[in-house]
Amino acid sequence: MDFRCIWYFVAPIRTKRYWGTQRVARVLQVTPATVAAWIDQGHLKGHRTPTGRRRVASADLAEFLRAHGMAVPAELAASHARAVVVVVEDDPGYLKALVRTIEHEAPEVDVLQATTGVDGLLEIGRVSPDLVVLDYALPDLNAVQVVQRLVDTSKRLTAPVLIVTGGMPAKAENDLRRLGVQAIVNKVDGMGVVIEAMRRALESSRKVA
Repeated sequence: MDFRCIWYFVAPIRTKRYWGTQRVARVLQVTPATVAAWIDQGHLKGHRTPTGRRRVASADLAEFLRAHGMAVPAELAASHARAVVVVVEDDPGYLKALVRTIEHEAPEVDVLQATTGVDGLLEIGRVSPDLVVLDYALPDLNAVQVVQRLVDTSKRLTAPVLIVTGGMPAKAENDLRRLGVQAIVNKVDGMGVVIEAMRRALESSRKVA
């Protein structure tokens, strides 16, 4: 296995897509504890990262402010965030080929990469992506173990997950489906199938949001 650190290509300047409770509290002029309570009670749309931190999407915060007759900061009003995809894959050849294909076929997407399950979880927690593309077999964790850590307290995935695999046990596939994974693609089907599955997953997540 080729262990490589996380590297990524993203737009050099981008509006912050997700806000922590302290930043939200400053905008709303309440305490971070109040923001956390509103998120937990469903008054303010938000989610928890795999490390337990609460996050609010910039678009959801702007909508909350407008709904309550509050001024929307310029940073929120001008927000047009690009979709962010985290790819977790330890095969350097496949990873390079997949990234190049995404760059060519979906240039509107920002891609971040990790080569181990642990690094993938850290990156997912850092950026709260719109989609995770996850290899089944990683050097430290398999896809089931990674996805288990992405399930929040309400038993829902914190981000849509697309599994790419060269093959997996039937039990693992059943476990992934049970955890909420809807898309599993075999690597031998080609990059075009992976890209199309990515687009469907991103479109589906936006409709749900």
